[in-house]
Amino acid sequence: MEELLEIRELLLANRVADALQLVEEMTEMSKDDKLNKIFSFGIILLIHLIKQAAEGQSTRSWETSILNAVKQIQRTNRRRKAGGTYLTLGELRETLEDAYSSALRQAALEAFEGRYEAAELGQMVDQKAIIEQAIALVLEAAGDRNTGS
Repeated sequence: MEELLEIRELLLANRVADALQLVEEMTEMSKDDKLNKIFSFGIILLIHLIKQAAEGQSTRSWETSILNAVKQIQRTNRRRKAGGTYLTLGELRETLEDAYSSALRQAALEAFEGRYEAAELGQMVDQKAIIEQAIALVLEAAGDRNTGS
């Protein structure tokens, strides 16, 4: 709220360039927040996809977690008024690739009752295929295979 008041004061003082710079900073902060949320939900999504791939099975709980994470990623990424998405397909892929190692460590604690280290579990699954599956689920949920606005 402070930033909005500062923008107002800058505009009233006819300091448009300064106001626009502050708007740009706020836009970046907002995108960073969206990215962090998508990263967190991406970890949850990937944990369950890794467990499914490694164990060759699924549970209703995992399916529910997957669906909830997909919905939250799609919801967070959607531009409500302008339409489109905040993250391009490339940025979404990069975010999921970045989240993968955290998800793998967590999945190692949960899959096979924690018998395997993350590196061992990682050898049992195809990282690229899991990330592609995650992206496909998010795009399917968004109802738009052309994400990239």
